[in-house]
Amino acid sequence: MISRIDPAQNEFLAGLEARAKQPNPFFRVMAHRPKVLESFVPLYGAVMGAGPLDRRLKEMAYLATAMANHCPYCTASHKAGARKAGIIEDEMQAIEREENGGFSEVEQAVLTYARELTRTANLSTAARDRVGAYLSEEQIVELTLVVAMANFTNRFNNGLEILPEGQ
Repeated sequence: MISRIDPAQNEFLAGLEARAKQPNPFFRVMAHRPKVLESFVPLYGAVMGAGPLDRRLKEMAYLATAMANHCPYCTASHKAGARKAGIIEDEMQAIEREENGGFSEVEQAVLTYARELTRTANLSTAARDRVGAYLSEEQIVELTLVVAMANFTNRFNNGLEILPEGQ
């Protein structure tokens, strides 16, 4: 397991944790590369912050990706965001079981898109066309960025065995 940097050793990390009012294992490991950490935070904010794609759809895509990749850290982290975006516990369980039936057509298209892009790094014409029936090009680009960001963080966390606190 990779050690975690003490915030006393990294002013940027200390500031992040002070604002969050809690330690962040992901950031503490990424702090081994301070410039990467400093660049990652605004990129993540630009992808996951306000944009053309509804927050609920972003969180659904992130969760579907994290669950497809079996990433405990990202799954735990994004359940809180999912709740804030109005995703209820039953819906999170359905996303984990890959049962799309209870979701709207656009939500089903987003979930399929996220899982397929995660598993194959490509998309079928059907998945691309289905999401294109509901989302603008700008929204599709943002959705793809969300799935790419989730895959990045999933691989970082899984590869370095970063788990949620208490696990």
